[in-house]
Amino acid sequence: MTPRAPEGSRGRIPKVPFWAQILLGLVLGVLLGWLARSGDIAGLGAALTKTGEIFVQLLKLAVAPLVFFAIMVSITNLRNVHNAARLATRTLLWFMATSLIAVAIGLLIGVLTNPGSGTGLSAKDAAKPEESGSWLDFLTGIIPTDVITPFTELQVLQIVFMAAVAGVAALKLGEKAAPLLAVGESVLALLQKALWWIIRLAPIGTIGLIGTAIKDYGWDLLGRYATFTADIYIGCALVLFGVYPLLLTTVAKVNPLQFFRGAWPAIQLAFVSRSSVGTMPLTQKVTERLGVPKEYASFAVPFGSTTKMDGCASVYPAIAAIFIGEFYGVPLGVREYLLIVFVSVIGSAATAGLTGATVMLTLTLSTLGLPLAGVGLLLAIDPILDMMRTATNVAGQSVIPLLVSAREGILDRDKYGSARGAELDAFEPEVQPAAAA
Repeated sequence: MTPRAPEGSRGRIPKVPFWAQILLGLVLGVLLGWLARSGDIAGLGAALTKTGEIFVQLLKLAVAPLVFFAIMVSITNLRNVHNAARLATRTLLWFMATSLIAVAIGLLIGVLTNPGSGTGLSAKDAAKPEESGSWLDFLTGIIPTDVITPFTELQVLQIVFMAAVAGVAALKLGEKAAPLLAVGESVLALLQKALWWIIRLAPIGTIGLIGTAIKDYGWDLLGRYATFTADIYIGCALVLFGVYPLLLTTVAKVNPLQFFRGAWPAIQLAFVSRSSVGTMPLTQKVTERLGVPKEYASFAVPFGSTTKMDGCASVYPAIAAIFIGEFYGVPLGVREYLLIVFVSVIGSAATAGLTGATVMLTLTLSTLGLPLAGVGLLLAIDPILDMMRTATNVAGQSVIPLLVSAREGILDRDKYGSARGAELDAFEPEVQPAAAA
């Protein structure tokens, strides 16, 4: 006898998994972008552009307060962690070590493939970027001139600086700062809840972002940048699927496949949103579900979301510098390669977790003495590159806390072993019930 379906399930529309929604968004974005370009449908193109812009703007709207309160609260949470100073130091050292490996991979790929040769581009395709970075700007730009401008102009490094100062000061004040910390934790929970609603819009945002990229650039442009695009994707893939699994196997002594099962929701969201900071709440959730203690993850992940950028700050500027050097006929030698390594390892915080890596690239070019106008050659293709770069960034922001936790003996290996890719609802911030009167 055939069992009857539960009464409440009759006529119910089956729920589409989040990963399937993202995939559907990618496919629809490509199709609608192609249709808007080939059919020259102005209305469709404008709709795609506006959809993508609104999604990115919603993410950026939450960035400034989210970064401030996440960093401040995460620093104060270190008071609950044994050997907090050692954990913070080891986290930073692993950030630098993996950046060194990533930039070495980028340099090797760039030297072997000559990405700047035979592109068919000319000097008229180059243009100096609106944003640029220099070591003086990087060092002096960390300290804000007032407390308002960093939030209105989205100066993430300055926001991180103020949040770090506030967090350390709160630690020193102790109980006197308890009311402020309670407010900070409440505001952070509110922001994470609001950002969660934005994350749910990612499939729609994907349609707009991918569709706009196809509409604006088409397949012809991709062909002109074929070698460069392949270099970035291959370099990031080697870091994401080669370096990280190797470190998880040899250093943390864990199964790397388990990592991808648990962290995949954050990696796929990073790919489509192109924002490490926008993905931060989900990155922290998956990191905790992989067995990293919450007190440590709440420090390491926000810190990494603004400073740990293996895709944007290591692989990309290394290959891009070689591309631009070849385009302008400027030979790069061992000295220049060492400078690229130095900039990538020390200056990665310049990317600050936002979409795009223009500031980091201009910092690298200015250090090497290459024309900043070369950045204009790469801006057209940047959105497509940024998806893979950001996915690599976010994976690294979860891998490093795992490595440190394993080395310190605080990783919950049973929890790690049971981690699986879950539907988005499983990661949604919990709403605490109101206390009874």
